[in-house]
Amino acid sequence: MSDSSTGRNGFPSAYLDRMGSSFTDFLATTAPDLLPGRRPVPQMPVGDITPHGTTIVAVTYEGGVLMGGDRRATMGNLISQRDIEKVYPADSYSVIGIAGAAGIAIEMVKLYQVELEHYEKIEGITLSLDGKANRLAQMIRGNLGAALQGLAVVPLFAGFDLDAAEGATPGRIFSYDVTGGNYEERGYSGVGSGSLFAKNSLKKTWRPGLDADAAVRSLVTALYDAADDDSATGGPDPVRRLYPIVYRVDAEGSVRLSDTEVAAVADAITAERAENEGQG
Repeated sequence: MSDSSTGRNGFPSAYLDRMGSSFTDFLATTAPDLLPGRRPVPQMPVGDITPHGTTIVAVTYEGGVLMGGDRRATMGNLISQRDIEKVYPADSYSVIGIAGAAGIAIEMVKLYQVELEHYEKIEGITLSLDGKANRLAQMIRGNLGAALQGLAVVPLFAGFDLDAAEGATPGRIFSYDVTGGNYEERGYSGVGSGSLFAKNSLKKTWRPGLDADAAVRSLVTALYDAADDDSATGGPDPVRRLYPIVYRVDAEGSVRLSDTEVAAVADAITAERAENEGQG
């Protein structure tokens, strides 16, 4: 910032001088109290008195990547919400799913969406997929203090790599730990309390080169199996017409599958399980 620019057009100099392409860095200079990581950390564990969300699953397929999440949020042993949305588009070619403290997670997603849009407007280009994954890791690292008091946020990130080498799979998945550790996954991954059961299901149904329809079925089956064994994961709810949220990301961009499309897959799985004399 230059002193000569202070007060130009009535705006603080920070709004007029170039400070880099990170919105988070801009916010740290202009209004640091608005950053989630700058807030006072609770002095005692508070995880059981805030809504938490699970389970998120992502799978690659021949033309890209899919991400889906169940609709349940829990608070201790209670269901706090039945229709929460836990998968969001990060930008045109990537999506993010959240598990953990719901309020902080949703706030982090919104800040992350602005971060990517801010970069694109300042630099005039889209951040690389690896760059997006690294930016998200920095945000998670900023929440470490709250995570240690039971307010952890552990997202799953996936996108279509516009710079993928010829012959490489363009759909890529990244998982994280609470310290901001960033790990690229191969084929499929999951986060949240039901992820163990979801990944066990995917071991049996996923394989390289699946087409989009088969991958959607594999993903919805994994969420069904997670809900079957994990009380914090909500299964398909035909009574309330609540079904998992599923996003597809390919060369055309990210798109949310309609409830009708997901319901058709979930209802078919439920019918097949029922025909199998309730054997799961």
